[in-house]
Amino acid sequence: DETLTGGLCLVGMDPESNDILWERVAQARDQDTWHALMAPALAGLNCKVSQSTSDEAPGLLAYVEHHLGAHHSPDLFHVQHALSKAVSAPLATKQRAAAKAAAKAEETRKRMQEHLTNANGEPAQRGLGRPPKVAASLEQAEQDVAAACHAHQRLAGQREAVTKSIRALGHAYHFVDLERGVRRHGKLIAGDLQQHIDTIRTIAQQAHLSKTCMERIEKAERVVPKMQATIAFVSGYVRQQVRRLDLTPPASYAMHAHLIPSSYLERVAATRTVTQGEPLRDLAERLRTPLFASGGMLDALRPVEQTQLKAAAARLAEVFQRSSSHVEGRNGYLSLRNHQLRG
Repeated sequence: DETLTGGLCLVGMDPESNDILWERVAQARDQDTWHALMAPALAGLNCKVSQSTSDEAPGLLAYVEHHLGAHHSPDLFHVQHALSKAVSAPLATKQRAAAKAAAKAEETRKRMQEHLTNANGEPAQRGLGRPPKVAASLEQAEQDVAAACHAHQRLAGQREAVTKSIRALGHAYHFVDLERGVRRHGKLIAGDLQQHIDTIRTIAQQAHLSKTCMERIEKAERVVPKMQATIAFVSGYVRQQVRRLDLTPPASYAMHAHLIPSSYLERVAATRTVTQGEPLRDLAERLRTPLFASGGMLDALRPVEQTQLKAAAARLAEVFQRSSSHVEGRNGYLSLRNHQLRG
Protein backbone atom coordinates (compact mmCIF):
# COMPACT_ATOMS: atom_id res chain seq x y z
CA ASP A 1 0.00 0.00 0.00
CA GLU A 2 1.10 3.56 -0.74
CA THR A 3 -0.52 6.66 0.70
CA LEU A 4 -0.83 9.40 -1.90
CA THR A 5 -2.46 12.81 -1.82
CA GLY A 6 -5.41 11.49 -3.78
CA GLY A 7 -5.94 8.58 -1.41
CA LEU A 8 -4.65 5.09 -0.79
CA CYS A 9 -3.33 2.77 -3.51
CA LEU A 10 -3.08 -1.02 -3.01
CA VAL A 11 -0.72 -3.06 -5.18
CA GLY A 12 -0.37 -6.80 -5.74
CA MET A 13 2.54 -8.26 -7.72
CA ASP A 14 4.01 -11.64 -8.58
CA PRO A 15 7.53 -11.92 -7.06
CA GLU A 16 9.08 -14.04 -9.82
CA SER A 17 7.87 -12.27 -12.96
CA ASN A 18 7.26 -8.82 -11.37
CA ASP A 19 3.89 -8.77 -13.14
CA ILE A 20 1.37 -6.37 -11.60
CA LEU A 21 -1.68 -8.50 -10.78
CA TRP A 22 -3.75 -5.50 -9.82
CA GLU A 23 -3.39 -1.90 -8.70
CA ARG A 24 -6.38 -0.04 -7.30
CA VAL A 25 -7.20 3.10 -5.37
CA ALA A 26 -8.96 2.16 -2.14
CA GLN A 27 -10.58 3.85 0.82
CA ALA A 28 -9.09 1.45 3.38
CA ARG A 29 -6.51 -1.31 3.73
CA ASP A 30 -8.33 -3.78 5.97
CA GLN A 31 -8.58 -7.48 5.16
CA ASP A 32 -12.02 -7.19 3.52
CA THR A 33 -10.78 -4.48 1.16
CA TRP A 34 -7.76 -6.57 0.22
CA HIS A 35 -10.02 -9.54 -0.46
CA ALA A 36 -12.49 -7.53 -2.53
CA LEU A 37 -9.68 -6.33 -4.81
CA MET A 38 -7.55 -9.48 -4.89
CA ALA A 39 -10.31 -12.02 -5.58
CA PRO A 40 -11.21 -10.72 -9.09
CA ALA A 41 -7.52 -10.54 -10.02
CA LEU A 42 -6.96 -14.17 -9.05
CA ALA A 43 -10.23 -15.43 -10.52
CA GLY A 44 -8.87 -15.58 -14.07
CA LEU A 45 -5.61 -17.29 -13.11
CA ASN A 46 -5.12 -21.04 -12.80
CA CYS A 47 -3.14 -20.80 -9.57
CA LYS A 48 -3.28 -20.94 -5.80
CA VAL A 49 -1.42 -18.42 -3.66
CA SER A 50 0.99 -20.31 -1.40
CA GLN A 51 2.67 -17.40 0.36
CA SER A 52 2.71 -13.63 0.60
CA THR A 53 5.70 -11.41 1.29
CA SER A 54 5.04 -7.99 2.79
CA ASP A 55 5.48 -5.78 5.80
CA GLU A 56 3.63 -6.50 9.04
CA ALA A 57 0.48 -4.45 8.28
CA PRO A 58 -2.32 -6.04 10.40
CA GLY A 59 -4.99 -5.85 7.70
CA LEU A 60 -2.77 -7.49 5.10
CA LEU A 61 -1.66 -10.23 7.49
CA ALA A 62 -5.29 -10.95 8.39
CA TYR A 63 -6.21 -11.19 4.70
CA VAL A 64 -3.39 -13.66 3.99
CA GLU A 65 -4.35 -15.81 6.97
CA HIS A 66 -8.15 -15.76 6.78
CA HIS A 67 -8.90 -15.38 3.07
CA LEU A 68 -5.91 -16.86 1.25
CA GLY A 69 -4.95 -19.43 3.86
CA ALA A 70 -1.34 -18.87 2.78
CA HIS A 71 1.96 -18.48 4.57
CA HIS A 72 3.17 -14.98 5.37
CA SER A 73 6.87 -14.37 4.74
CA PRO A 74 8.14 -11.24 6.54
CA ASP A 75 10.06 -8.65 4.58
CA LEU A 76 13.70 -8.49 5.68
CA PHE A 77 13.99 -4.82 4.71
CA HIS A 78 11.31 -3.71 7.15
CA VAL A 79 13.11 -5.50 9.99
CA GLN A 80 16.40 -3.83 9.08
CA HIS A 81 14.69 -0.47 8.61
CA ALA A 82 13.02 -0.70 12.03
CA LEU A 83 16.39 -1.39 13.69
CA SER A 84 18.07 1.40 11.75
CA LYS A 85 15.35 3.82 12.79
CA ALA A 86 15.54 2.63 16.39
CA VAL A 87 19.33 2.78 16.84
CA SER A 88 21.29 4.12 13.86
CA ALA A 89 19.34 7.36 13.55
CA PRO A 90 19.55 8.29 17.28
CA LEU A 91 23.25 7.39 17.35
CA ALA A 92 23.81 9.61 14.31
CA THR A 93 22.15 12.49 16.15
CA LYS A 94 24.34 11.88 19.19
CA GLN A 95 27.44 11.63 17.00
CA ARG A 96 26.71 14.96 15.31
CA ALA A 97 26.19 16.58 18.71
CA ALA A 98 29.47 15.06 19.92
CA ALA A 99 31.28 16.41 16.85
CA LYS A 100 29.94 19.90 17.56
CA ALA A 101 30.96 19.60 21.21
CA ALA A 102 34.47 18.52 20.21
CA ALA A 103 34.77 21.41 17.77
CA LYS A 104 33.54 23.87 20.39
CA ALA A 105 35.95 22.49 23.00
CA GLU A 106 38.84 22.78 20.54
CA GLU A 107 37.87 26.36 19.72
CA THR A 108 37.78 27.23 23.43
CA ARG A 109 41.20 25.66 23.94
CA LYS A 110 42.71 27.62 21.05
CA ARG A 111 41.21 30.87 22.32
CA MET A 112 42.67 30.31 25.77
CA GLN A 113 46.04 29.36 24.26
CA GLU A 114 46.10 32.64 22.35
CA HIS A 115 45.25 34.51 25.53
CA LEU A 116 48.41 33.14 27.17
CA THR A 117 50.56 34.36 24.30
CA ASN A 118 51.57 38.02 24.01
CA ALA A 119 51.39 40.08 20.87
CA ASN A 120 54.97 39.13 19.86
CA GLY A 121 54.23 35.45 20.13
CA GLU A 122 56.19 35.06 23.37
CA PRO A 123 54.69 33.31 26.41
CA ALA A 124 53.22 35.82 28.86
CA GLN A 125 55.47 36.60 31.86
CA ARG A 126 54.07 36.11 35.34
CA GLY A 127 55.41 37.03 38.76
CA LEU A 128 55.74 35.12 41.97
CA GLY A 129 52.74 33.66 43.74
CA ARG A 130 49.86 31.52 42.66
CA PRO A 131 49.64 30.27 39.05
CA PRO A 132 47.24 32.34 36.96
CA LYS A 133 43.69 31.07 36.63
CA VAL A 134 44.04 31.07 32.85
CA ALA A 135 46.71 28.36 32.97
CA ALA A 136 44.51 26.13 35.10
CA SER A 137 41.59 26.80 32.78
CA LEU A 138 43.74 25.83 29.78
CA GLU A 139 44.51 22.49 31.37
CA GLN A 140 40.80 21.93 31.93
CA ALA A 141 40.09 22.93 28.31
CA GLU A 142 42.57 20.35 27.06
CA GLN A 143 40.85 17.70 29.17
CA ASP A 144 37.50 18.77 27.73
CA VAL A 145 38.86 18.41 24.20
CA ALA A 146 40.16 14.91 24.94
CA ALA A 147 36.84 13.87 26.52
CA ALA A 148 34.80 15.27 23.63
CA CYS A 149 36.98 13.53 21.03
CA HIS A 150 36.73 10.27 22.96
CA ALA A 151 32.92 10.52 23.10
CA HIS A 152 32.78 11.20 19.35
CA GLN A 153 35.02 8.22 18.56
CA ARG A 154 32.99 5.97 20.85
CA LEU A 155 29.72 6.92 19.14
CA ALA A 156 31.30 6.45 15.71
CA GLY A 157 32.40 2.95 16.71
CA GLN A 158 28.94 2.13 18.04
CA ARG A 159 27.30 3.32 14.80
CA GLU A 160 29.68 1.21 12.75
CA ALA A 161 28.96 -1.86 14.90
CA VAL A 162 25.20 -1.35 14.53
CA THR A 163 25.53 -0.95 10.76
CA LYS A 164 27.51 -4.19 10.53
CA SER A 165 24.94 -6.06 12.64
CA ILE A 166 22.05 -4.80 10.51
CA ARG A 167 23.85 -5.89 7.34
CA ALA A 168 24.66 -9.22 9.00
CA LEU A 169 20.92 -9.84 9.38
CA GLY A 170 20.62 -9.86 5.60
CA HIS A 171 23.62 -12.14 5.28
CA ALA A 172 22.20 -14.60 7.81
CA TYR A 173 18.65 -14.72 6.44
CA HIS A 174 19.31 -16.96 3.43
CA PHE A 175 17.92 -20.35 2.54
CA VAL A 176 21.45 -21.48 1.57
CA ASP A 177 24.77 -20.68 3.21
CA LEU A 178 26.46 -18.29 0.77
CA GLU A 179 29.99 -19.38 1.75
CA ARG A 180 29.56 -23.16 1.78
CA GLY A 181 26.57 -23.70 -0.50
CA VAL A 182 24.67 -25.91 1.98
CA ARG A 183 21.05 -25.64 3.06
CA ARG A 184 20.39 -23.90 6.39
CA HIS A 185 17.62 -24.78 8.82
CA GLY A 186 15.37 -22.27 10.52
CA LYS A 187 16.60 -22.75 14.07
CA LEU A 188 20.19 -21.95 13.12
CA ILE A 189 19.13 -18.89 11.15
CA ALA A 190 16.93 -17.65 14.00
CA GLY A 191 19.86 -18.03 16.40
CA ASP A 192 22.10 -15.92 14.16
CA LEU A 193 19.40 -13.27 13.74
CA GLN A 194 18.80 -13.12 17.49
CA GLN A 195 22.51 -12.76 18.16
CA HIS A 196 22.78 -9.71 15.91
CA ILE A 197 19.67 -8.14 17.44
CA ASP A 198 21.09 -8.73 20.93
CA THR A 199 24.28 -6.94 19.85
CA ILE A 200 22.23 -3.98 18.63
CA ARG A 201 20.23 -3.90 21.86
CA THR A 202 23.41 -3.93 23.97
CA ILE A 203 24.78 -0.95 22.05
CA ALA A 204 21.48 0.89 22.45
CA GLN A 205 21.60 0.32 26.20
CA GLN A 206 25.21 1.51 26.41
CA ALA A 207 24.26 4.65 24.50
CA HIS A 208 21.31 5.23 26.87
CA LEU A 209 18.79 5.49 24.04
CA SER A 210 15.17 6.29 24.79
CA LYS A 211 12.42 3.87 25.73
CA THR A 212 10.87 4.37 22.29
CA CYS A 213 14.07 3.14 20.65
CA MET A 214 14.11 0.02 22.82
CA GLU A 215 10.46 -0.66 21.94
CA ARG A 216 11.29 -0.48 18.24
CA ILE A 217 14.04 -3.05 18.74
CA GLU A 218 11.53 -5.34 20.46
CA LYS A 219 9.10 -4.82 17.57
CA ALA A 220 11.73 -5.96 15.07
CA GLU A 221 12.69 -8.87 17.34
CA ARG A 222 9.12 -10.20 17.30
CA VAL A 223 9.49 -10.92 13.57
CA VAL A 224 12.35 -13.42 14.10
CA PRO A 225 10.02 -16.40 14.86
CA LYS A 226 8.14 -15.62 11.64
CA MET A 227 11.40 -15.67 9.71
CA GLN A 228 12.22 -19.06 11.23
CA ALA A 229 8.72 -20.27 10.30
CA THR A 230 9.32 -19.11 6.72
CA ILE A 231 12.43 -21.28 6.43
CA ALA A 232 10.42 -24.22 7.77
CA PHE A 233 7.64 -23.51 5.27
CA VAL A 234 10.06 -23.35 2.35
CA SER A 235 11.84 -26.54 3.41
CA GLY A 236 8.56 -28.41 3.72
CA TYR A 237 7.29 -27.15 0.38
CA VAL A 238 10.55 -28.08 -1.37
CA ARG A 239 10.50 -31.60 0.11
CA GLN A 240 6.91 -32.04 -1.04
CA GLN A 241 7.66 -30.92 -4.59
CA VAL A 242 10.82 -33.03 -4.92
CA ARG A 243 8.89 -36.05 -3.65
CA ARG A 244 6.38 -35.54 -6.47
CA LEU A 245 9.18 -35.84 -9.02
CA ASP A 246 9.50 -39.51 -8.04
CA LEU A 247 13.29 -39.52 -8.20
CA THR A 248 15.67 -42.26 -7.14
CA PRO A 249 17.35 -41.70 -3.73
CA PRO A 250 20.67 -40.54 -5.27
CA ALA A 251 18.90 -38.11 -7.60
CA SER A 252 16.68 -36.83 -4.78
CA TYR A 253 19.73 -36.22 -2.60
CA ALA A 254 21.47 -34.42 -5.47
CA MET A 255 18.45 -32.13 -5.86
CA HIS A 256 18.30 -31.21 -2.17
CA ALA A 257 22.03 -30.99 -1.44
CA HIS A 258 23.48 -29.62 -4.68
CA LEU A 259 21.13 -28.66 -7.49
CA ILE A 260 18.69 -26.45 -5.54
CA PRO A 261 21.48 -24.70 -3.56
CA SER A 262 23.39 -24.00 -6.77
CA SER A 263 20.28 -22.44 -8.34
CA TYR A 264 19.73 -20.36 -5.22
CA LEU A 265 23.33 -19.10 -5.30
CA GLU A 266 22.91 -18.02 -8.91
CA ARG A 267 19.67 -16.29 -8.01
CA VAL A 268 21.44 -14.29 -5.27
CA ALA A 269 24.37 -13.54 -7.59
CA ALA A 270 21.95 -12.02 -10.10
CA THR A 271 20.99 -9.38 -7.51
CA ARG A 272 24.60 -8.24 -7.05
CA THR A 273 27.25 -6.60 -9.15
CA VAL A 274 29.30 -8.75 -11.51
CA THR A 275 32.32 -8.64 -9.20
CA GLN A 276 30.35 -9.41 -6.03
CA GLY A 277 28.36 -12.17 -7.69
CA GLU A 278 31.34 -13.97 -9.21
CA PRO A 279 32.22 -16.02 -6.06
CA LEU A 280 28.60 -17.16 -5.79
CA ARG A 281 28.49 -18.24 -9.43
CA ASP A 282 31.79 -20.10 -9.06
CA LEU A 283 30.48 -21.94 -5.99
CA ALA A 284 27.25 -22.81 -7.82
CA GLU A 285 29.27 -24.21 -10.70
CA ARG A 286 31.36 -26.35 -8.34
CA LEU A 287 28.19 -27.77 -6.80
CA ARG A 288 26.44 -28.51 -10.08
CA THR A 289 29.18 -29.69 -12.48
CA PRO A 290 30.11 -32.97 -10.71
CA LEU A 291 26.47 -34.10 -10.79
CA PHE A 292 26.41 -34.35 -14.57
CA ALA A 293 30.02 -35.38 -15.11
CA SER A 294 30.95 -38.96 -15.99
CA GLY A 295 30.05 -41.13 -13.03
CA GLY A 296 28.11 -38.34 -11.32
CA MET A 297 24.79 -38.81 -9.51
CA LEU A 298 22.75 -37.52 -12.46
CA ASP A 299 24.96 -38.75 -15.29
CA ALA A 300 22.65 -41.70 -16.03
CA LEU A 301 19.69 -39.42 -16.81
CA ARG A 302 18.86 -38.49 -20.36
CA PRO A 303 19.69 -34.94 -21.48
CA VAL A 304 16.01 -33.96 -21.47
CA GLU A 305 15.62 -35.28 -17.93
CA GLN A 306 18.69 -33.37 -16.80
CA THR A 307 17.25 -30.19 -18.28
CA GLN A 308 13.94 -30.79 -16.51
CA LEU A 309 15.70 -31.29 -13.18
CA LYS A 310 17.65 -28.06 -13.61
CA ALA A 311 14.44 -26.19 -14.38
CA ALA A 312 12.70 -27.73 -11.36
CA ALA A 313 15.64 -26.77 -9.11
CA ALA A 314 15.57 -23.19 -10.38
CA ARG A 315 11.81 -23.01 -9.76
CA LEU A 316 12.14 -24.38 -6.21
CA ALA A 317 14.99 -21.97 -5.45
CA GLU A 318 12.50 -19.15 -6.06
CA VAL A 319 10.17 -20.35 -3.30
CA PHE A 320 12.12 -18.55 -0.60
CA GLN A 321 10.97 -14.93 -0.79
CA ARG A 322 12.48 -12.57 1.75
CA SER A 323 11.79 -9.22 0.12
CA SER A 324 8.89 -7.27 -1.37
CA SER A 325 11.24 -4.76 -2.97
CA HIS A 326 9.43 -5.02 -6.32
CA VAL A 327 6.24 -3.75 -4.67
CA GLU A 328 8.12 -1.08 -2.71
CA GLY A 329 9.75 0.05 -5.95
CA ARG A 330 6.35 0.29 -7.60
CA ASN A 331 5.02 2.26 -4.64
CA GLY A 332 7.95 4.64 -4.91
CA TYR A 333 7.28 5.14 -8.60
CA LEU A 334 3.62 5.89 -7.90
CA SER A 335 4.62 8.38 -5.23
CA LEU A 336 7.00 10.18 -7.60
CA ARG A 337 4.33 10.29 -10.31
CA ASN A 338 1.91 11.79 -7.81
CA HIS A 339 4.42 14.51 -6.93
CA GLN A 340 4.91 15.32 -10.61
CA LEU A 341 1.18 15.63 -11.20
CA ARG A 342 1.03 18.07 -8.29
CA GLY A 343 3.75 20.15 -9.91
